[in-house]
Amino acid sequence: MNNSDKYFITVAGNIGAGKSSLTRMLGERFNWKPYYESVEDNPYLKEFYGDMNRWSFHLQIYFLANRFKSHKEIVDSNKSVIQDRSIYEDAEIFARNLHLIEKMDKRDYENYVSLFHVMMEYLKPPDLMIYLRSTVDTLTSQIKLRGREYEQSIPRSYLEQLNGHYEEWIGNYSIGPLLIIESDPLDFVHRPEDFEFIVKEVKNALPQLQLFEN
Repeated sequence: MNNSDKYFITVAGNIGAGKSSLTRMLGERFNWKPYYESVEDNPYLKEFYGDMNRWSFHLQIYFLANRFKSHKEIVDSNKSVIQDRSIYEDAEIFARNLHLIEKMDKRDYENYVSLFHVMMEYLKPPDLMIYLRSTVDTLTSQIKLRGREYEQSIPRSYLEQLNGHYEEWIGNYSIGPLLIIESDPLDFVHRPEDFEFIVKEVKNALPQLQLFEN
């Protein structure tokens, strides 16, 4: 496989938007290697939701380091890859929001942003960014359904703040192709026709993909 045959796809979206499920399903459909967000083995996540002020910087540095490592591996790989959440979201959405709501102080935030910008100099952007746009009602419903204990205490206002940052970030996204999926009316996990709709949208966004589909 040469470089023109491989793809780097990223699935972006708020907590509970369905990124992991879509990453898995598209990976299986197109034979793309999935890279998932480090959640279950994250040593800070549970503590973070219990005390955001204490653990916000630690959590974001952990995510940033893991995402940078994954992003570098993806770019250097000779395989097509689909990634669950991008490194850009760590800085543009989550760290920024924590600073704005005063859960990460100015000194830590500025150090974080400085490190992020250094990392960006070494990273190639994705061939396609897929953004799962969801309302907060949909997000809270899906968070409840998947039942992660530490997520059940996430305030609705926090999700609303994140959604606002996502819309601003996506509105200014210009480093590569972007596909926005309005996910509220879709149930791509349980309704095959909804998943096929997304597959068609991905193919339209990457026309050359059809030449290499199995």
